[in-house]
Amino acid sequence: MNAGIHGPRVRRPWGSSALVLLGALSSGIAVADGPCVVDDADREVCLDAPAERIVSLSPGATELVFAAGGGERIVGTVSYSDYPPEAEDIPRIGSYKRLDMEALLEREPDLVVGWSSGNPTEQLERLQDLGLTVYLSEPRELDHVATTVERLGRLTGSASTADRVAAAYRDELAAIEEQYGNADPVRVFYQVWPDPLMTVNDDHLISQAAALCGGENVFGELGSLTPRIDKESVLDRNPEAIVAGGMGEADETWLDDWRGFQSLEAVTQGNLFFVPPSSIQRPTPRLVEGTRTLCAHLEKARERR
Repeated sequence: MNAGIHGPRVRRPWGSSALVLLGALSSGIAVADGPCVVDDADREVCLDAPAERIVSLSPGATELVFAAGGGERIVGTVSYSDYPPEAEDIPRIGSYKRLDMEALLEREPDLVVGWSSGNPTEQLERLQDLGLTVYLSEPRELDHVATTVERLGRLTGSASTADRVAAAYRDELAAIEEQYGNADPVRVFYQVWPDPLMTVNDDHLISQAAALCGGENVFGELGSLTPRIDKESVLDRNPEAIVAGGMGEADETWLDDWRGFQSLEAVTQGNLFFVPPSSIQRPTPRLVEGTRTLCAHLEKARERR
């Protein structure tokens, strides 16, 4: 039986994979010896016991497992998994766009934490065909980051740590909302990538973070989560602030491309801002750090009016 990446998880005889008995599936009740959670693809993911060998398939997934208290159990991850610093020492099994399946299987994981929209669908399906237990992560709301940490804490047997981290994250989001909830709106354009030029719509976590700061995404209504646009459309919408993440944690060169457009309000007001990308482009508890930085930038934009 091949449940695919969107179907329920069924125990297979190969390896220490999930347990969801067929009879229980028909009644909607999971029966398992170990922890069970529901992942972001609405699939029940169960283990015989808390995971001891974890493979994470994106930098964000790596951070989430560490935040949940299970970082020392990660035995394989992908390129650019660089936070926390301990993640640098974890063996690599390819990139999030192309997994080295042989290297992954050699790690003998009892839990794989995948990225629904980032990892190749065919490789995620192949992992399930082989009997591996795959948790699919795709937080789409700010609070879902905390929920993911809590779920991973249960799968890794570190629920107390995960619950503490999740609670602190929620408290920080509430404090940001209280601080900026009545702030005057600032029209903002967030640049995800320069060529092709890409931004985010209002469903994206970055846009939600900006809204928490009183930011209004000038491309928020577009249908795609990360739509491609052109410079002419940016000029037409004339944002009050432009924010970019750049290629590295301290690389602000993407903003240089906009300095020559003196017709832009963001340029004339000096509102070209940088946010370290890993703090706001990864769906992890560090989103509060990136959101705080973004809020401070937008507050500067208000002061410059």
